[in-house]
Amino acid sequence: MTLRETLEARITAALEKAGAPPGTPAIVQPATRAGFGDYQANGAMGAAKKLGRKPRELAEAALAVAEIDDLVAHAEIAGPGFINLTLSDACLNRQLADYAATVIAARPAGADAQRVVVDYSSPNLAKEMHVGHLRSTIIGDAMARVLEHTGHAVLRQNHVGDWGTQFGMLLTWMNELANNDDALEHELADLETFYRHAKQRFDSDPEFAQAARDTVVRLQSGDPDCLRRWQQFIDVSMRHCEALYARLGVSLTREHVHAESAYNDDLARVVEDLDAAGLLTESDGAQCVFLDEFKGKDDQPLPLIVQKRDGGYLYATTDLAAVRHRSRTLRAQRMLYFVDNRQSLHFRQVFAVARAAGFAPEEAQLEHMPFGTMLGEDGRPFATRSGGVVRLSQLLDEAEERAYALVTEKNPELAEAERRDIGRVVGIGAVKYADLSKHRSSDYVFSWDGMLSFDGNTAPYLQYAYTRVRSLFRRAEVDPDSFDAPITLAEPAERALAMQLIRLPETLAVVTRDGLPHLLCAHLFDIAVAFMAFYEQCPVLAASDAALRDSRLALAQRTSAALKTGLSLLGIATVERM
Repeated sequence: MTLRETLEARITAALEKAGAPPGTPAIVQPATRAGFGDYQANGAMGAAKKLGRKPRELAEAALAVAEIDDLVAHAEIAGPGFINLTLSDACLNRQLADYAATVIAARPAGADAQRVVVDYSSPNLAKEMHVGHLRSTIIGDAMARVLEHTGHAVLRQNHVGDWGTQFGMLLTWMNELANNDDALEHELADLETFYRHAKQRFDSDPEFAQAARDTVVRLQSGDPDCLRRWQQFIDVSMRHCEALYARLGVSLTREHVHAESAYNDDLARVVEDLDAAGLLTESDGAQCVFLDEFKGKDDQPLPLIVQKRDGGYLYATTDLAAVRHRSRTLRAQRMLYFVDNRQSLHFRQVFAVARAAGFAPEEAQLEHMPFGTMLGEDGRPFATRSGGVVRLSQLLDEAEERAYALVTEKNPELAEAERRDIGRVVGIGAVKYADLSKHRSSDYVFSWDGMLSFDGNTAPYLQYAYTRVRSLFRRAEVDPDSFDAPITLAEPAERALAMQLIRLPETLAVVTRDGLPHLLCAHLFDIAVAFMAFYEQCPVLAASDAALRDSRLALAQRTSAALKTGLSLLGIATVERM
């Protein structure tokens, strides 16, 4: 339980003792202004209205019986019934004393721990990954890391696109190159070129196009030769993905792949079970599900089509099979789908149909976590100068080169290999953080200058703050990972930094609940800003005595631990110097 949750539980109990209806929440939040203390509790106003009492009177009665003396030094009633709470130094010191165990360490699984499926990345294996895959991949990975850190069992699911009509086209092109192994290997090394050549043949050659359609039928019927070629292509494509995951520091591996093809044998059963549940309606030869809650123009019902008139299945059918697999086989209690916001209606319909059909129980949490679009500085979807799709590998190459040039400019005396390594960490971190620091539902403008800036809420700023802390210990000739000392919070800047440090678990709890990693970014930035203010106002190595020096070093040590842990949960690495 976080400190905020502890305060909320105790104030809630106090409100009930003071006469509030049972279960009336106290709603404790960090104070919005310094004059309001450290936290504010709100709950008296809503409860008082129900009781016909004055809110301040109820708040005063609750405060009189609240068991918070071990946490709070000062409490007062403000405005119409807010309770302002200022933590005691003893409480802060307890939190800081064993910081690694009480604040930084991963939370053990508790009574509220869940089995959580996180569906993310999910590239189309027909092509090389492009910038459009970035947001799903890194937001989903950050959430998987945070969920694990907060005590949940995470089941990563990479629902890659490895099935469908486009693979008939690709396999047919593979067959044409089959007699020349060198040519085939060369083309498969560049999936984008391979796809383009196959598409050109499909569009320009009717015989090739018909052969591709026939190949799809053979593939879906289980033809051994088609399956062998298909598996060869999938293996090559997955290696492309895995190389990018490694560069990005993403925790997806081959074991997390549960592709579209994995559900192929279950699709007919999905349709049969929907029919048995009385949910199917035929419309223009297609099998559809109509639910009253989904209406389109002129109040007409919107269908979820699960089988086309030619007998083929759609994404909706596969997604329904996936929900059932995740619920019944993986025993997931919560399922998070990191897919762009254009699919919002699709997922609302799929989730509603899955519940209506009994594919997932009512208590299972099915949540679409939508995200917006990465835009260029012209306000249009991010693309090359010629308007083409930017390959993700190209984006990362440029990020590393730009960061390397920046590091070389700032620290030319560093060895080439070290500058390259720093450039890699800073460049990749900058790309990821620029995305993660924005509210995921928003579009955002991709700017090289903005993301690589050492000022403001950027990865380089946070990474630099971390290196600045570590440099203190190098100059002090002290090992930061083993150093510890009693902490005294005498100066306002020390206390302000301490407050930001101890609130890290509270932020992670909200990120876990709402799937919003930008809140973690904002909190890490607040920690870094508080540290910079502390560093400027409170001499560390030049402190007036050894005890004060060690106290401030201990506070700095906790800052480096918070920054490194927080960035790690975002999938971003740190370096010892920049």
